[in-house]
Amino acid sequence: MLNILLVTFPFFALVLAGYLAAHRRMLPLEAIPGLNGFVLFFALPCMLYRFGSTTPIAQLLDLVVVGVYLVCALAMVAFAIAMSLNRRIRWNDASFGALVAAFPNSGFMGVPLLVALLGPLAAGPVILTILVDMVVTSSLCVALSRLDEGQGHGRLAMLDAGKKALRGVAANPMPWAILLGALASYHQFTLPGPVEKTAWLLADAASPVALFTIGAVLARSQIQASHPMPVSDYLPVALMKLVLHPLLVLAVGTAAVQLGLPLDPFALTVMVLVAALPSASNVSLLAERLGADNGRIARIILVSTAASFLSFSGAVAWLT
Repeated sequence: MLNILLVTFPFFALVLAGYLAAHRRMLPLEAIPGLNGFVLFFALPCMLYRFGSTTPIAQLLDLVVVGVYLVCALAMVAFAIAMSLNRRIRWNDASFGALVAAFPNSGFMGVPLLVALLGPLAAGPVILTILVDMVVTSSLCVALSRLDEGQGHGRLAMLDAGKKALRGVAANPMPWAILLGALASYHQFTLPGPVEKTAWLLADAASPVALFTIGAVLARSQIQASHPMPVSDYLPVALMKLVLHPLLVLAVGTAAVQLGLPLDPFALTVMVLVAALPSASNVSLLAERLGADNGRIARIILVSTAASFLSFSGAVAWLT
């Protein structure tokens, strides 16, 4: 366990450093979008391309991994919405609560952390889970969030929101970086030397800047979400993310193996650890943009991130 904490501590320490920097205004809140933009449009795509291009193409085309993870994501969304809907929390807030219950911080945190813990082979399954969450889980939850917009037009609003969500996925550089990396792996293509060195420098910057940015985003969300809220509105969802989600992936993956599906045990371990990660921090930005209660979403992300230092390390010790 101590060896695991020695690996995970620097990652969570960088999140804490970003949180303290923004909370104490050593980092201006106005600078956070710039950091986020650097990670999203430059550093993280380069990191995903590097892992994709150096990962065997068979790992990037593992439909069993995609299927198992997708079933669990859909189940988590359905369960979280069913448990959250009430007179105060309607479809918009419940849908984004479901998104943070099912969408782990696999891009900003998962790839570098799991590669550091398990080695480069962990990158393939993590990349597949990122694609599922960005393309399917996010689009579904955005579409469901529009069901509040009138009984007569709810379905049309949901379809329109789904189209907008898919356009958002198309504008996100991360899926394209993964696709280009997979094509490079398939064709055994390598970038020209100077270009590759530049891209790899940006890739090396992705992990520390992304983790620092997560902390800064959490601090900003807490500062801006000052209205009081019952603990029951956000703590159960955080527990779903950290406990129920990984247990569900483990159960469904184990059942798939028993049914004879070709699911590699190492890939299953990686998927369970991805599910044990805290909620994705960028969901709060999406929730704010679409008029959901960003204070609730920010609290879920903050609680899951703080608690995951111990819960995630415990999951690693249990599974490895």
